[in-house]
Amino acid sequence: MFGDLFEEDFSIISNHHCGKGKKSKPRDSEPPAPRDFTNLSGIKNQGGTCYLNSLLQTLLFTPEFREALFSLGPEELGVLDDSSKPDAKVRIIPLQLQRLFAQLLLLDQQAASTTDLTDSFGWNSNEEMRQHDVQELNRILFSALETSLVGTSGHDLINRLYHGIVVNQIVCKECKNISERQEDFLDLTVAVKGVAGLEEALWNMYVEEEYFENENLYRCGACDKLVEASKSAKLRKLPPFLTISLLRFNFDFEKCERYKETSCYTFPIQINLRPFCEQTEMDDSEYMYELFSVIIHKGGCYGGHYHVYIRDVDELGNWQLQEEEERLIEDKALRDTENAKEVENPLAVLKGILSEEESKQIPVDQLGQKLLEKKGVSWNKKYRKQYGALRKYLQNHPQIFQFSPVENKVGLKEKHKMPFKSDSQGQDLQSPPQKNDVQWNSEKKPIRLRDSSAGCHWFDLNDSKVQPIKEKDIEKQFQGKESAYMLFYRKSQLKRPPEARGNPRYQIPEHLLNEMNAANTELQKKRAECDSANHGIDLHLHLSSCYKFHNGALHPSLTWKESVMLESWEGDMILSIAKHLPAGLHLYQILDGDELTLDGIGLADGADIFVWNGKEVGGTKVMTGPDHEPVVVNVLRLAEYNEGGKGQHFTESQHVFSCSTKLGDLRRALATSGGIILKNGSGPDKEAKNWEVFLEEDMKETVKSVGLTDGCSVLILDSHDQSFVNLSSGNLSAFTHDISWLQVKNFCRTEDEEKHVKITATIETVMSDIKMKAIQELQLEEELANDSCLRPVSGNGKLLSPVPEDYTVKEAELKMGSLLGLCPGKAPTSTQLFLYFIVGSNQNTSPEMEIVVEETASVKE
Repeated sequence: MFGDLFEEDFSIISNHHCGKGKKSKPRDSEPPAPRDFTNLSGIKNQGGTCYLNSLLQTLLFTPEFREALFSLGPEELGVLDDSSKPDAKVRIIPLQLQRLFAQLLLLDQQAASTTDLTDSFGWNSNEEMRQHDVQELNRILFSALETSLVGTSGHDLINRLYHGIVVNQIVCKECKNISERQEDFLDLTVAVKGVAGLEEALWNMYVEEEYFENENLYRCGACDKLVEASKSAKLRKLPPFLTISLLRFNFDFEKCERYKETSCYTFPIQINLRPFCEQTEMDDSEYMYELFSVIIHKGGCYGGHYHVYIRDVDELGNWQLQEEEERLIEDKALRDTENAKEVENPLAVLKGILSEEESKQIPVDQLGQKLLEKKGVSWNKKYRKQYGALRKYLQNHPQIFQFSPVENKVGLKEKHKMPFKSDSQGQDLQSPPQKNDVQWNSEKKPIRLRDSSAGCHWFDLNDSKVQPIKEKDIEKQFQGKESAYMLFYRKSQLKRPPEARGNPRYQIPEHLLNEMNAANTELQKKRAECDSANHGIDLHLHLSSCYKFHNGALHPSLTWKESVMLESWEGDMILSIAKHLPAGLHLYQILDGDELTLDGIGLADGADIFVWNGKEVGGTKVMTGPDHEPVVVNVLRLAEYNEGGKGQHFTESQHVFSCSTKLGDLRRALATSGGIILKNGSGPDKEAKNWEVFLEEDMKETVKSVGLTDGCSVLILDSHDQSFVNLSSGNLSAFTHDISWLQVKNFCRTEDEEKHVKITATIETVMSDIKMKAIQELQLEEELANDSCLRPVSGNGKLLSPVPEDYTVKEAELKMGSLLGLCPGKAPTSTQLFLYFIVGSNQNTSPEMEIVVEETASVKE
C-alpha cells in the first residue's frame, strides 16, 4: 500500500526545518495560535493524515522511545544543513522526527505541522490525501527507522522496546516429542468477531490447544507416522511495550463485501499476561502491563477518522476537567474567613452583581462601575495587581461568565444564575468557606490535583484539538462505529525518574532546546506585532495650546512648526473625545475613570482626542457635549436690487449657533426689530418649497428642538419685506415659496474641477445671476462671465446642452440640487441651437463634437 513511502533518500532534505533555509511565512500572515490550557500541542491534519497524527502522538507519549531517539546526536545522524555536501550522510527521518517531537514538547503553538516529516518520506499531495491503515503504518514506520538507524547506537531501538517472541508448539501424544517454531513480533493482532474482549482473545490464542485427531492427524518426525497431537502457542518473550491491533475489519463472503465489526469488545486498563506466557514462575510484576494509548477509528471500513486517547505518563500536560476547574474556582471564591479581610476574592462579588441584574448581559464598563459603587473602590486599585485586567479576568473564567468580546458584554452562565448573596468582603454567604485555598493558575503550568489522580491523566488528541478526559471515558470506545482499533500497553515495572515529571525539556539535546527557544522568541514577537496591528488604534491628539475658540467651535491657531509638544505640558491634563463638525472641532466625553477602555467607549482608528485643562481654551470657556454642538445655518435675505432684471435675488451668509441656542436669541442676532424668521419645512430629499414662519411661541424653543441642523436655510424678512408672507397661514406667498438651491462645478480650469459651490435661488432666478454668483463663490475672474456658460450635468457625468442665460430656473426645468457645470464658451441664445455631431462612420470610436448654429441655418451651412 505504501510502496517506497519510507525508503531513505539521502538527497531529499526538507526546506521547512527551523534552522537555515526555513520556509518563511508571508509577513502579513498571522502567527499560529498558542497552546490552550492543557499545555499540549496537537498536530495539523494535512488532509487525511489523522492516522499518522495519532501514531506520532503515541510515540511522543512513550517517554522511553522519545528519549532513546533524542540520545542520538548530530555525530551519528548528521545535520540537515550538511545535506548538500556530497560526502555527508544525513539521516533525515530520525532528524525530522526529533525536531517534530521537540516542537510538540516545547514550541508554544496549538498544533505542529508534519510537513517536514512527510517531505522526508517523499510524500506528494496525492499520497497525503490517501487515508492509510494505522497498523500497517506502524510497522512500516518502525522498519524505516530501523533502516535509517543502521550503523548508529540506536540500531536496536525498535527491537529493544517493541520486540517480542511467540513460540508455536506441537506435542506428539505417543512419543511426547515437541516440535516448535519461533515467531518474532512487534505487534499482536487479535480477533474481535465472536469474542467478548481482549483477555478472551488472548486466552483463545495462547491457552486453548488445538488437537489433531480422527481423520486430522499429525505426522510426527520422531515417530515417522501419523499420530494424534496437540498444538498451542505461548508468549516466550514479552517486550517493554506491547502493541495490539484489533481485527475490526472483516469480509462477508455471502455479501462479498468488507464490513466493520462494531460489537462490544472490552479491554482492561491493567492486564496480567502470566496465563499466556511460556514461563510463569517469575514474580507477578514481570507480567503486569498498563494501558497508555488507545487509537480510535470512527467511521466505516472504507473511510473514517482516527484520533487517540493517551495517558500522560510524565504529566506534561495540564489535566483539568471542566468540573474540576469549576470546583477549584469555587474553592478559591470561598475564602477562608480569617484571610478574607486581608485579600478579598472578586469572583463572589462579580457573581453577586450579575445575579442581581435583570438583563442577561451588561457592558463590562457598567460591571466595573457597579463594582465601584458596591465596594467603594475600582477594580484597578483593588484587584488588578493580583488578578490582572477585568476583561482578562472574565475571559479566564469561561465556566462562570458568558463573555462577548464583540459587544463587550458579560453575564452569568445559566447554571450559575441563582439567588446569590455576598457580604461586604465578597464572601458567598450560601456556602461555608473552605479551609484550603486553591490558587487558580492561568499560566500554562500543569496543575497538580489530588494524589489519587497522579499518573492517570488521560487526553483525547484529535489532530489539532487536545482535551482532557476521564479514564472511564475509555469504556465508550468498547463498541460502535467509533471504537478502539489499536491498544498500547507498557510494563508496570517501567518507572519514570522524578526529574522527568512535568518537565518537557527532559533529555532533549541542547541544540534542539536552543532552536525551540529561538522559535518561541520569534513567535512571541510576531504575536505581539499581530496583536498590536489587530487591537491597536491610532489616535489624533490635538493640544489646546494650538487652538482658539472662535465662532462657536475650535479652530487651529498655529502651524505644525509652531505647535508645542505634549512633553512640555504643564498643569491639569484632561482628555476629551473630539469630532470635526462643519463649524469646526467640538468636544464631547471626557476620558476619565479607571474602568474606561478605548474599545469600551467605542473609539475607532483615527479618532480625535483633545488635550486641555477641562475648562477653557485660550481664555474662553468651552461648552462640551452633544447639547452644545455648533450648527452652521445658511441665512438668506432679500437683495436690495436685482441685476438680472428678472426674478428675485437673495444674499446668503453662514452663521454658527449652539444647538442649545433659543430661537429668540437667534432672532435678536439676525433680524432687526420686528423681523421674522422662516424655515424651509421640506425634508432633505424633497424640493424646498415649503417655507414656514417661526411664530412667537416658538421663540422659547432651541435650535436643536426645532430641527435646524448643519446646512439648513433660514430666511430673514425685515418688516418692509413681510408683504410676501401670509401671516395667518404662516407661509410665504408669490415667488418666495419656491426658494431652492443648485450646485455648480467648475469645468473652466483643470485645477479647480473638483470644487463645488451651492447657490441659493428661486424658480424665477435667471441663469445669468446664478452664473455670476458661482464665479464669485469659486473666486474666478469676473471677465470669465463674458465667455462661459452653465450646462446641466447628467447622472452619468455627461455635459448637456448649455442653458440660455436669460432663462429662469423654472424655464430651464432645473430641480432642487441639480448639478450645473461652469464651462468655457457662450451659451446659445433663444434663436440658436446647440448640436452634437461626430466625424466618421464608427459611432463608438469617433469623438463627439459640439456646434452652435442659428435656427434658420440650412443643413449645408
